[in-house]
Amino acid sequence: MSRGVSRLSLGALPRAESVRLTVTVPMELKAKLDAYAEVHSRLHGPVEAAALIPHMLAAFIARDRGFKALMSTTGTKQNDIGAFR
Repeated sequence: MSRGVSRLSLGALPRAESVRLTVTVPMELKAKLDAYAEVHSRLHGPVEAAALIPHMLAAFIARDRGFKALMSTTGTKQNDIGAFR
């Protein structure tokens, strides 16, 4: 970890109800996810790489301006978006 970097975009993981999904990712992405989990574990306590995926997806969706714009034009509510943040 480089000097002065002590924060990740993904903070400590909250608890939430969940549904099991199975995904397949390229090997390169899995290696990066494992590396992220290692750094995250040093900052926030032990976590498996797979446990980070729902939180990363929720953060991505919550920040997607295009998605937010489309949701607002269709009148769809975003109550659950960001529930993992």
